[in-house]
Amino acid sequence: MPIAFVTGTSTGIGMATAVSLARAGHKVYAGMRHPERQGELHEVEAREKLGIRIVTHDVDDDASARGAIETVLAGEGHIDTLVNNAGIGTTGSVEETALSEFRSTMETNFFGALRCIQAVLPGMRKRRSGCIVNVTSVAGRIAIAPQAPYASSKWALEALSECMAQEVKSFGIRIAVVEPGVIATPIFGKARPEPDGTPYPHTRRMMELFRASLENPVSPFVVADKIRDIVDSGTWTLRHPVGPDAVGFLQWRASMTDEDWGNWGAMTDDEWVAYVRGTFGLSVSL
Repeated sequence: MPIAFVTGTSTGIGMATAVSLARAGHKVYAGMRHPERQGELHEVEAREKLGIRIVTHDVDDDASARGAIETVLAGEGHIDTLVNNAGIGTTGSVEETALSEFRSTMETNFFGALRCIQAVLPGMRKRRSGCIVNVTSVAGRIAIAPQAPYASSKWALEALSECMAQEVKSFGIRIAVVEPGVIATPIFGKARPEPDGTPYPHTRRMMELFRASLENPVSPFVVADKIRDIVDSGTWTLRHPVGPDAVGFLQWRASMTDEDWGNWGAMTDDEWVAYVRGTFGLSVSL
């Protein structure tokens, strides 16, 4: 039975990925910061009896991040698949976002994944087999205000993945980057509200774009099942946009010059509403 370790499994994409892999016959170790808190994964496991092992795992902490994985390696002898999903969605203008928030976002979304990667790579390299899936976002390819903290961390993880794919292919280790579009997960409910008196309109625009997109919610299992397909298919394809809007968002950005991109961010609210309604067919309003 293949062994999988998935990070950030309390809710959303991580929870769905743990379930999807377990349903497909993988022995899943599901990492989360607070396993004592009963949540979605606990409910599914209790209902379906999938044999998912829920473990304490904080990707922000060196000892916790590596220790949980090393414990699994000691017990199982190997890990076939690592899915780096744990992440936070910090938003805010560059001027108004504290440096500490940029650091904490990078700590979780980039260094958290790196800690786990460094814990599994020696064993995968020796066995000349393994698959590492890094969950980024279309924001790992598109830098849209006010997502500077989040996009920076995801761009960094994309760059790490691209370098790593070159380094480990000769050892039979596959690297995949999964880039979800707008998916219905709790991350949107954790967004920081727009600061009072801000001169920047981008936070309220982004939240309105998400609100309108989520009128037709996309289940996190869409992403989870794609991850399962990547793991089980043996594909060597590096990047995988996922969700009904992901490819469209990437093509939209690719169609614009960098100057056009800056101009889009500088639109008035009325111009922005008209543009989004006309381009994406979303019922936005400000």
